[in-house]
Amino acid sequence: MSKRSEKTIVDIAAELNLSVSTVSRALNDHPNISVRTKEKVKKMARKLGYRPNALAAGLRNNRSRTIGLIIPRISMFFPAAISTIIQNKLQDHGYHLIICQSNDSYEQEVELVNTLYSARVDALAVSTTLHTTDFSHFDVFRNHQIPLVFFDRVPLKQQVKVIKGDDFLGGFTATEHLIKKGCKDIVHISGPLSCSLYIERVAGYKSALQQYKLPFKKSRIFYQELTRENALQACRQIFDKQPYPDGIFAANDTTAITILQYCRSINVRVPEDIKIIGYSNDPRSEIITPSITSIDQSPEMMGERVAAALIEMLHTAPSASQRYSQEIIPIQLIERGSSAGKEVVKGRQPKLKKANKK
Repeated sequence: MSKRSEKTIVDIAAELNLSVSTVSRALNDHPNISVRTKEKVKKMARKLGYRPNALAAGLRNNRSRTIGLIIPRISMFFPAAISTIIQNKLQDHGYHLIICQSNDSYEQEVELVNTLYSARVDALAVSTTLHTTDFSHFDVFRNHQIPLVFFDRVPLKQQVKVIKGDDFLGGFTATEHLIKKGCKDIVHISGPLSCSLYIERVAGYKSALQQYKLPFKKSRIFYQELTRENALQACRQIFDKQPYPDGIFAANDTTAITILQYCRSINVRVPEDIKIIGYSNDPRSEIITPSITSIDQSPEMMGERVAAALIEMLHTAPSASQRYSQEIIPIQLIERGSSAGKEVVKGRQPKLKKANKK
């Protein structure tokens, strides 16, 4: 079988008896080329199956017009929602997005970073894996002054551009909400402390307990990957013996929903016997019965800010203040049925020194 022959602008020019330069300008919508000629050239290009060589064009002008995006899992609500916003905003500026998922594997993340660098992306946005504590594989982007933005799961002590949720305040707000509803024995199911999100949410949880003079018990906190299977295992430990807790703060909604279903299976009533709050405001949390109270992280706002930061860095001269700044996206408590009940504790103003240091 003979190899398929790619058509070029030379072939188009020969078919139309035009110069190669005229064809090139017509395909690029040059203002000096008439509309009639542009239409004729583009029609012939489609007929011949012509494909522009974006790689060659990128090598000529040192721009690929593509941006890399690495997220943990496309199946997760929050990164999926952010990816959609980023792609739409970048397309408005003439950029294409290459979306990659690390599957929460550090080794795969390292490989993807190297692959995207080799693909000559113009910039890179990353939400890291749960286990990323060494960020040296990103140095190739920083050393070559290629725009690099971290979002959601971010380095805590690196000189990089960071856009993140207010996770300390989120952890505080979730715990305070349960306390105000009368809960005095609150379990927190956290992600692993190798990840920035959970370090700060745990700190917020502890701070709320302290401010409301409730004891922190190591036996009432779990550190694990926030999967349904791990949530079930935690439930078996939590409800193995009484007294049961009267509140559970889950660091994602998958865990919160799993806890709700487990409580139903052992005839523990929600919210009468135990109140539950999740994190992320996954759409599933609204349609289950009872609906799940959750912390909303504003994925639309975060996606817009990530895209805006990438565009700004691509179109302005590099500066330390631009590349090493940090933006905090606000959180919001969405109260639903899983924590219903009259407030029994008067609210206090949280001491947010930790949040203000960000």
